[in-house]
Amino acid sequence: MSPLLSVVGSVVLWLCASLLVAALAIVRPNRLYGLLRNLVPRLRDARRELAALGAVLLTSAVGRSSLQTVSELFGLRLTGLIWALEGNFVGWLQQTYATPELTMYFSWVYVYGYAFLLAFPFLAYLALPKTTTLKRLLVAYAFNYAIGLALYTLVFAHGPRNLDIGTSLLFTHNPNFSALTSEVNEATNVFPSLHTSLSVTVATFAVLTREEYPLWTPLAVWVAGSVVIATMYLGIHWLTDVIGGIVLALGCVYLSYRIVDPDAAA
Repeated sequence: MSPLLSVVGSVVLWLCASLLVAALAIVRPNRLYGLLRNLVPRLRDARRELAALGAVLLTSAVGRSSLQTVSELFGLRLTGLIWALEGNFVGWLQQTYATPELTMYFSWVYVYGYAFLLAFPFLAYLALPKTTTLKRLLVAYAFNYAIGLALYTLVFAHGPRNLDIGTSLLFTHNPNFSALTSEVNEATNVFPSLHTSLSVTVATFAVLTREEYPLWTPLAVWVAGSVVIATMYLGIHWLTDVIGGIVLALGCVYLSYRIVDPDAAA
């Protein structure tokens, strides 16, 4: 089995198992039963938002290589500026705190925890009687990917691991992970950190919907915070990328609430 299929298979298996456990513990059987009875009407109600997100993801998948070429030719080369702003922060972080145990944890969070963090809210908000929160989440995801893709085209910058400032601990821990990351990202797509922006987006929604899912809020905040730290600890992103990702996340959540039923409570 190829390294890519091996990693994808393990992520899918773990994701299915974790979603099942979380659905029973957080969403609860009564809402799951309601979801089964009303799945089609709820999906139909959110069809425009689903289509918008699908279009953005398709554009990213199809146009990624072409936009990467545009970025290489015309993009703002900001690696030097980022280095001037923050210096050896990522290298210091690794030198000060890196241990085999933390590397294992942050590698797991970056790959498996992140997949769960993005997938579970779709299930949880689809299980709510009203689709307002689901539609807001989908719009926020779409804005994250669309704006992120635009910024990746505009900004051409290398991450710490590409400059030997930080060690690529993710690939040191599991070389097979490189087969997965190379399929979904380019080495110069660092500003902003979409791992950060999407994780913070999910955590923000979890806080805003804490009355519906009180158990989800602390879990989402913990996993999202771990993902944010992991992006730097593993040598993938600069602190500047993370700050940019946080700003992007908050902006996307704000836009989603302004666009989707702005007068609705949830």
